[in-house]
Amino acid sequence: MARLSLDKVEKVYPNGFKAVHAVDLEVRDGEFMVFVGPSGCAKSTLLRMIAGLESISGGELRIGERVVNELAPKQRGIAMVFQNYALYPHMKVFDNLAFGLRLAGVAKAEVASRVQHAAKLLEMEHLLDRYPKQLSGGQAQRVAVGRAIVKKPDVFLFDEPLSNLDAKLRAAMRVRLTELHRTLRESGQPATTIYVTHDQVEAMTMGERICVLKEGVIQQLDTPIALYERPANAFVASFIGSPEMNILDAQVRPGGDMAVVAVAGALLPLPATKSTRLHGYTGPVSFGLRPEHIGAVPRAQGDSIEVEGTVRFMEHMGSEVFVHFDLGELQLSARVPSDQLGSLQHKTRGARHGFHFQMGCCHLFDAASGVNLLLRD
Repeated sequence: MARLSLDKVEKVYPNGFKAVHAVDLEVRDGEFMVFVGPSGCAKSTLLRMIAGLESISGGELRIGERVVNELAPKQRGIAMVFQNYALYPHMKVFDNLAFGLRLAGVAKAEVASRVQHAAKLLEMEHLLDRYPKQLSGGQAQRVAVGRAIVKKPDVFLFDEPLSNLDAKLRAAMRVRLTELHRTLRESGQPATTIYVTHDQVEAMTMGERICVLKEGVIQQLDTPIALYERPANAFVASFIGSPEMNILDAQVRPGGDMAVVAVAGALLPLPATKSTRLHGYTGPVSFGLRPEHIGAVPRAQGDSIEVEGTVRFMEHMGSEVFVHFDLGELQLSARVPSDQLGSLQHKTRGARHGFHFQMGCCHLFDAASGVNLLLRD
């Protein structure tokens, strides 16, 4: 088990392009952390720097108490699982798991013990005598994970390991990997884990903490619930959540005891707690409201504001419906439970309908910087 820390770590390529900008980060002993962000955000580059597969241009990287900037990958106490399983096709599963240990000169009895232990953890004891071509995609990925487990590393590194699997198998493997991390921790063999993905659903369901990256800069590092409820900026707000948050151009205007947000001709009074957080701010903002905080019928609590919009189309997802509608020239989405559609279920494209905004759940972001104005001290 080892703490991993990055102090002002940077990556600059020979052509002058800076991919990673002064990253400060600490991954706690035994923590499961997820790096997430869109393509090109440098999440995989940062992971490869930790692994020793990419050089570090500046700053300091520590695993435990050791500075590892100049150490080779095999000296860092890490094990890495890639998107490509890279199994040896001519070796059975047992030998694929044992190969690295044998190469390192581990005793035969210890090799057998570690392989059997990993196979039991991953419920693949019945696969040990098969060749890779006889495995399904999920089974092959479990072998790749097992090959990392037998090394007993200080740090596990996962680089989009589920990208090649279909949706159902990805969901099953998410659960398996999360349970594996918990099992290792409970068994006294915890390993610090960093998991890279572009899929925010994977990030939200697997990470104990999530590091959101954009263009090589950390946008926010926090727990899944904190990212969802208190996004630091408009980028994080729009990236986390499905469907994504509605973010609209707006203006904050003074309104007596309560500030008012003007959006597409509609005037939306802010609750007192949010008005207080604005500290008298007026001017252009980005107004954010998640689809699940827009209803088709009034809330029983009576704390929502009705705004009339024009229905564009509806996506029926079973227990809920994604309703897409226009507010003036702005396009929004609502996520409505099927049993709360009310008269909306009979509306067709172009019909007018009242949508109910839960203003207590809204966010306001600075129009220029994107910073969440409601999180200001």
